[in-house]
Amino acid sequence: MPKKQVVVVGGGTGTHTVLRGLKKYTDAITLTAIVSMADSGGSTGRLRDEFGQLPAGDVRNALTALATDGDESGALLRQLFLYRFSRGEGLHGHNFGNLFLTVLTDILGSEVKAIDAASRILRVAGRVVPVTTDDAHLQATYEDGLVVTGEHDIDEITDPTRAAIRITGFTMEPKAILNPEADRVLRSADLIILGPGDLYTSVLANCVVDGFTEALKASSAKIVYVCNVMSKRGQTVGLQAAGHLREVVRYAGITPSAIIVNSDTFPAHLLTKYAAEGNHPVLNDLTSNVTIKVISHPLLAKEEVPAVAGDTLTRSLLRHDADVLASVLLSL
Repeated sequence: MPKKQVVVVGGGTGTHTVLRGLKKYTDAITLTAIVSMADSGGSTGRLRDEFGQLPAGDVRNALTALATDGDESGALLRQLFLYRFSRGEGLHGHNFGNLFLTVLTDILGSEVKAIDAASRILRVAGRVVPVTTDDAHLQATYEDGLVVTGEHDIDEITDPTRAAIRITGFTMEPKAILNPEADRVLRSADLIILGPGDLYTSVLANCVVDGFTEALKASSAKIVYVCNVMSKRGQTVGLQAAGHLREVVRYAGITPSAIIVNSDTFPAHLLTKYAAEGNHPVLNDLTSNVTIKVISHPLLAKEEVPAVAGDTLTRSLLRHDADVLASVLLSL
């Protein structure tokens, strides 16, 4: 039987998680990651500013998830691409994989060629495709009229008084056009997975690229949205699963075939940490009259995600279990 075409859309650690789980099934599926090109924080943001290239962080996350790790050399390469410098005046906070992709882009003359070369070096089980090759930034408009430009500033809200202020408008500035290869992949897919990841800065960051919603509408694929397990301060505080789904429908331009929501209980000490930041679990508040398939399943990884030395960004402590999530997705 021909392999099913499975496409994961997103960015960041959520995409990394789902790809790690799905790559174990590449004997039955062809796996492609379409990743956001809006990252502007941390190591990626510094390199983007200094070299004028497209952001490397979400690409690197996807590449390392799909990289071979079945032998010693493959495992070492993957470890290298994940390595973050915790010392050095100029290198502190930088990720080796980001630096590697920046150098490859400089040598080969384009980000797409650099991604293809890195894919061969890492022997990835699938493909990584940038959603756009245009240089643009996310722009969020809030219900109080504030306009914020740049993924990092939208993602890293530091003012606690703004934690629950809603985003009412979301776009890219200037306009970005869908990468033709991403368009082709979406239209020919059998299964398209949106998420998991921060709703606006990871998932919907792809949907606001011009041409993306048209490609989704033209696809005959089953489309699944994987809801995040926790809220994100400054983006989704106060939203439960129904609110997340409403925003996906608004910006993706389609109603997904299914939504996957975590039903696991949360460790009390981690809930306390999240609550101190103003965040809460995303609960399944979808009613019985919802017209799409609702899958409520225990999805939490059992281990807390440790902090990485040199990382200057706030990361989630709780994430999806890659193997459990992959199993649920493939059951569709």
